[in-house]
Amino acid sequence: MPFFLLAIVAGLPFVTLFNSAHAESTLEKVKKQKILMCGIGGGLPGFSNINSKGQYEGLDVDICKAIAAAVGVEVRFKELSGTTRFPALQSGEIDVLVRNTTFTMSRDTKLAFESCGTNYYDGQGFLVSKALKVKSARELKGASVCVQAGTTTEMNLNDWFKTYGIKFKAVVFEKFEDANKAYAAGRCDAYSTDASGLAAVRAGLKNPTEHIILPEIISKEPLGPLVRQDDAAWGDIVRWTLNALITAEEKGITQANVTGQSNNTDPEVGRLLGFTGTLGADAGLTKDWAVKAIAAVGNYSEIFERNLGPKTPLKIERGLNALWNKGGLIYSPPFN
Repeated sequence: MPFFLLAIVAGLPFVTLFNSAHAESTLEKVKKQKILMCGIGGGLPGFSNINSKGQYEGLDVDICKAIAAAVGVEVRFKELSGTTRFPALQSGEIDVLVRNTTFTMSRDTKLAFESCGTNYYDGQGFLVSKALKVKSARELKGASVCVQAGTTTEMNLNDWFKTYGIKFKAVVFEKFEDANKAYAAGRCDAYSTDASGLAAVRAGLKNPTEHIILPEIISKEPLGPLVRQDDAAWGDIVRWTLNALITAEEKGITQANVTGQSNNTDPEVGRLLGFTGTLGADAGLTKDWAVKAIAAVGNYSEIFERNLGPKTPLKIERGLNALWNKGGLIYSPPFN
């Protein structure tokens, strides 16, 4: 059956289908422009923030850098809010969204985004001043709570308080930075977002020790890169770049030693680093794509410790974000 008849039978616009069939792939676009446009949050220490040198740094930023290195292009960052991030990805303004974004069913089905793995397992909590004299979120009856708009955080907050029959007042802000400032100025009794974000907010306060993160974790927040569902091959590249960083940690491959692995006898390392097999070519990349990604930012452990670990202002332990064989959830499928 001719293509235009198939379009009619399917009840879809012929022009749309025709254009889609001849659309440029994301990989082709990125290679032609020699730039990866990566959507990030911005203003969130540990994940995406501008340092004293005027450069972006953080776990999300490093994932973006790794993807760009794997493809062999430069990376540029686009700061996006909770409400602007999804339109930017849908429109093609960005090529990948790596913005402490939770993967949910509605984002998978209604918005047609594809998860490319989890780079951080998180959960939503509450930050309060010690002066409030509460030890549990269940004591926040009638409290005002700062929260960012357009996030799962806002929905989780309403669900949790409704479940326990507790009345509260949400004070909603478009930007993460505005919510931070409002809490610091005492406009809210509590602040609710992912626990990692609360650690970042507390570290940036004038007197961090005067604030505590309450024990309740009220949600599951698997954070990771998202791409559009209309380009599965591009999703594969993003997914397996993240997996390469995870497997590198598991195999003891670091930013410093990745280029000296030619005598490594581990068959999986050989396939990962392109000494054997055709994994890179199968994905439309060079054989040393993973070497480039790891050389750019290090393995997952190096990224975590540099941006979030105990030696940083956030002082976050690996916890759920330890490797699967060390009591955590971080896990990569095999490079076969």
